[in-house]
Amino acid sequence: MPVTKAEKEIIIKELEEKFGGATVSVLIDYHGMNVAEATKLRRRLREAGCEFKIAKNTLTGIVAKRLGMEGIIPYLQGSVAIAFGKDPVTPAKVLADFIRETKKMEIKAGILEGRVIDAKGIKELADLPSREVLLAKILGGMQSPLYSFAGVLQGTIRSFVCAVEAVRKQRAGEA
Repeated sequence: MPVTKAEKEIIIKELEEKFGGATVSVLIDYHGMNVAEATKLRRRLREAGCEFKIAKNTLTGIVAKRLGMEGIIPYLQGSVAIAFGKDPVTPAKVLADFIRETKKMEIKAGILEGRVIDAKGIKELADLPSREVLLAKILGGMQSPLYSFAGVLQGTIRSFVCAVEAVRKQRAGEA
């Protein structure tokens, strides 16, 4: 399907905006995926707040050169799709889960905050706990000393109350 020069410029501008607005971009080889699976993947990524785009490798290469990300050009071979996300972990997790299910795609590389990382780096991102889990762990770590301190204070107060109660009983026995 022939694309005019004006249409190519529109696609390039759109890709520039997506790469510029994303914290992470993951390049995947989608060879062997059928339409139903692609639709399912798009839906999952959309629900997770990510985008999925299939663009010509030459146009993606032009965008990479314009944005100073020449490191991804060697990965632009064959059937390449790109998942964009604002959260660095979410697209990698969704893609890794989908690959485990279908066994039809392969992660090629990614761009994390302007740096090109290989497939191994993307898989490590997918293995990280979600943002909510990390925040819960941090909060738990912050609360633990506070609970311990409250327990110590409570023990001191309990001892003081027991001492006051003993003095009260002693004075009640004298009277």
